[in-house]
Amino acid sequence: MTGVAMAAMAPAHPYRILLVEDDPGDAMLVEEALLDGAEDRSVVQVSDGVAALEYLRDTAQPRPDLIVLDLNMPRMNGAETLKALKEDEALKSIPTVILTTSAASQDVSAAYATYASAYVVKPVNLDDFISAVRNIDTFYREFAEHPPND
Repeated sequence: MTGVAMAAMAPAHPYRILLVEDDPGDAMLVEEALLDGAEDRSVVQVSDGVAALEYLRDTAQPRPDLIVLDLNMPRMNGAETLKALKEDEALKSIPTVILTTSAASQDVSAAYATYASAYVVKPVNLDDFISAVRNIDTFYREFAEHPPND
């Protein structure tokens, strides 16, 4: 897709992404891929589910438009975090994309059963990893332009 086509798809307002990832290397790659060439977004990174919920429940913090969530993390894993998000009336409407190394069918099924918006497996290959993250960005842009009917 060309830069012009991507710009045409972009939402009319800037958006904020909360990245919940405990691996510093992966977090850096995800953030770079999401911010590459984009002036209309920001990424806040926290390292586990407990920190994510603290951030999200802090009324002084801006509400993210999208959450990118790893499954395998300390303190509170991604599955527990997703469940807590979707049970919280104030947070459940935020689109949440799982980005994880697990391709296990039970993890995928559980994520969608808990209302994940999308499930993306982290590829081992760097180019594929960046492509997968950019697909998350494309998903968000499409979601922002065409939100689901309530």
